Amino acid sequence: MSRILSLKLWLAVSVLALLSACAQPVKHVDYTAFKNARPRTILVLPPDNSTTDVTASDSMLSQMTFPLAEAGYYVIPVAVMEETFKQNGLTTPADIQKTSPEKLREIFGADAAVYATITQYGTKYRVLDSATVVTASAKLVDLKSGDVLWQGSASANSNEGNNNSGGGLIGMLVMAAIKQVANSLTDKSHDIAGVTSYRLLHAGPPTGLLYGPHSPKFGTD
Repeated sequence: MSRILSLKLWLAVSVLALLSACAQPVKHVDYTAFKNARPRTILVLPPDNSTTDVTASDSMLSQMTFPLAEAGYYVIPVAVMEETFKQNGLTTPADIQKTSPEKLREIFGADAAVYATITQYGTKYRVLDSATVVTASAKLVDLKSGDVLWQGSASANSNEGNNNSGGGLIGMLVMAAIKQVANSLTDKSHDIAGVTSYRLLHAGPPTGLLYGPHSPKFGTD
């Protein structure tokens, strides 16, 4: 009898979750400008870092090209981009992002550029828990016209899917302290930044980038 009740409870919860998901409107991106521009080559600029962690921009930048390449675009190598700006006296993300679209296209020959901003990066200790969080936003700009083709945001944290209901208050405090130390020692932020980068720049509707010309899914979205 208990198994039957458990099954009924599970079904009820599943139905409620499904209804809740259906009740929430799905945001759809207007891809008109994106489809008209049809970018093939993308330049990823160093993300502007609004956090206190000085490693945030480099950490995100090192992982942002992967989802774009996977989506079917040719991405200007990060090392080439950085060295080019360095030779021209530009070393900070803020200064680099001020470069005009026309100049970026002239120098790199790219069709579009990704401008990103990091708003959260690092492990935060709270009374009953500790979590590593990375949040960022980005926009894809057409270097021919200066138009914004796409924009979005994403976040990831180390506590996704965790259940902290056991162990009592003392246990939760101890676990929070342990996680804080462990995340700091293993640079957990870099791993979480990889998840955020993928969520931010993946391809596919309703909110992701369109697939690029080197993807077998090109033109299907």
